[in-house]
Parts: sequence; structure tokens; C-alpha cells
Amino acid sequence: MKIAVTSTGKTIESAMDPRFGRAPYILIVDDNCNLIEAIDNSANVNAFRGAGIQAAKAIADRKVDMLLTGRCGPNAFTTLEAAGVKVGIEQSGTVREAVERVKKNEVSIADKPNAEAHW
Repeated sequence: MKIAVTSTGKTIESAMDPRFGRAPYILIVDDNCNLIEAIDNSANVNAFRGAGIQAAKAIADRKVDMLLTGRCGPNAFTTLEAAGVKVGIEQSGTVREAVERVKKNEVSIADKPNAEAHW
């Protein structure tokens, strides 16, 4: 399973970033906590708009199965849902801790976004 986790840094020991589209990094890991890729999301951090959609597209293009983040807005959520990516929201701690919760089946899959659209 490929899992995307919003992160403040490039390693699995980094703290999660609660923002989806504007997180500095999105780490792609497997369910054994092996880092596959660290996506530099700096282009979206200061984007005027569309940050969530662009981040969602990057994840979908990499055939990720699940996203772990704090908040996910409606446009990003719709894009992820259309790509078949499950979204675990209201996550915190380190990237490793978040992935460990997946392994323990302690992550609820969202059925709707938990953040407002930013216009």
C-alpha cells in the first residue's frame, strides 16, 4: 500500500503538517514505513489558489492508495475521491506514527472534507 502523508520535513520522523495543499512536503511511504519519495510541495505553499487540487493531482499521479493529513478542503477531497485515494483526516504526530496507526487500523476514512474552500 502506498500512503501519502503531509509533512514538515523530508523524513518519516518529521512532524506531520496539518495542511494538505500547503504542507511543505508530502511523503510517499509504504505500509512498512519505508520512504518511497519526498515530494517538495513548495510550489503550492504560497500559491494564490488551487494548492489542494495540485497536491491531489500529484498524489493521484503517483497511484497512492491513502492520504493522511489534518485538514482537506472540498476541491482537493473531490479530486482525491475521483482518483480512488482514501483520505484519513484529523491526523497528527510524526509521519511514522500516522503510518503505524494505519497498520493498527486506527485511521477512520473520511466521507467528506473537513476544511472550507479558500477563495
